[in-house]
Amino acid sequence: MTRSADEFLICVIARMLDGAGHVAVGAASPIPGAAALLMRELTHGRLLVSMIHGRANNPFTDGGREVFDCAGQGRIDVFFLGGAQIDGEANINLVGIGDYPAVDTRFPGSFGSAYMYFVVPKVILFRREHTRRVFVPKVDFISAPGISPPGVYRPGGPKALVTGLAVFSFDEGRARFRLESVHPGHTPEEVLDNTGFDVDVPEDVPTTPEPEPDRLALLRSTIGAEVADVYPDFAARVLGATVSGAASPGAG
Repeated sequence: MTRSADEFLICVIARMLDGAGHVAVGAASPIPGAAALLMRELTHGRLLVSMIHGRANNPFTDGGREVFDCAGQGRIDVFFLGGAQIDGEANINLVGIGDYPAVDTRFPGSFGSAYMYFVVPKVILFRREHTRRVFVPKVDFISAPGISPPGVYRPGGPKALVTGLAVFSFDEGRARFRLESVHPGHTPEEVLDNTGFDVDVPEDVPTTPEPEPDRLALLRSTIGAEVADVYPDFAARVLGATVSGAASPGAG
């Protein structure tokens, strides 16, 4: 069964959610969102998924404040963050490119990224584009720090990074990424050439597994219909689903 690059990434991320109890997904995150819904289906509803976008699968009635309160109480296990820039210490930049405050390019801003980075136990960084423009030696502005000094209370932080080329783990103690696998059709050399910071590379780097056929089938049926309620354009383009065929928000 052939698959698209987006379907591949959805299945990669879904595997990383195995064992979680509650996954929250922010706005403009269709790939992580679809991955969370896929794992919920595979676990027969044991995984709680909160999508902070639209109405479907969104249990929050008070916007960001309720999400932050839930995370602060330790009731969110996994969250996703990205950045216009990400560096080797897992710092992310959502503010702008250039010398702050006179940035050359301005982005929407940090919102609650720093707070969620500190309190959610497993933060998965996700950025489809894998270039030196994104993965830089040092971010121009730290919207949310990947590590904290000793003595700072921080139950949360980055555990992994998923890109269009590879999967990395993050070692908090050493403040370094480790290359865990390279996606089919790519090589470790290509990954390193497109990364602006040093990473640990094992002697043998495995290939990221392809999606299981049954999971692709679920994506294009049940999950695609649910995703269409929140991200209709993405669902139609990637999963061939439309809002008219959407499942009820509570389906799992």
